[in-house]
Amino acid sequence: MKPIMELLKKRDTPLYKVAPDVMVFDGLKLLASYGVGAIVVMEGDAMVGIFSERDYTRKVALQGKNSREITIAEIMTREVIAVPPTAGTRVCMTLMSQNKIRHLPVVQSGKVLGLISIRDIMDDIIADHEITINQLQTYITG
Repeated sequence: MKPIMELLKKRDTPLYKVAPDVMVFDGLKLLASYGVGAIVVMEGDAMVGIFSERDYTRKVALQGKNSREITIAEIMTREVIAVPPTAGTRVCMTLMSQNKIRHLPVVQSGKVLGLISIRDIMDDIIADHEITINQLQTYITG
C-alpha cells in the first residue's frame, strides 16, 4: 500500500484553486482550462470547500440557475473529506467509494498539498498490476 504523497510527487501538477467569490461560470472556465473535474476553494491559505462539475450539474444546471449570477461559495461542497499524505491508495479508494466522491484533498497540518482524483488512483493500481503481471511472466518463462 503506497502513500498517496507518492502519487502527488509523480504527477507534479500545481494545486489548482479558486476563491469562493468567483462566479460559477468563471469557475467552469477554470476547470476546462486546467482539464480537471474539481478545484479546491481557498480563502487565503484555508480550504473552505471543493468546486466540481458535479456541484455545477446538480446545484445549477438541474435547478435552472444562471452560472453567471451565482458564486462558487453558493454551490461548492463545504463538507470536504481529506486525507493525510501518509494515507494509502487503497484507503483513499475506499473513502471515495463509500462517500461517492471523485476527489480527495491531501492535507497536512492544515495545509492543502494537492488534490487526488479517482483517475490518479486507478492509473496507479493499473500500473501496479502491470508490474505484477510482468514479474509473473518473467518468473514463468524464466
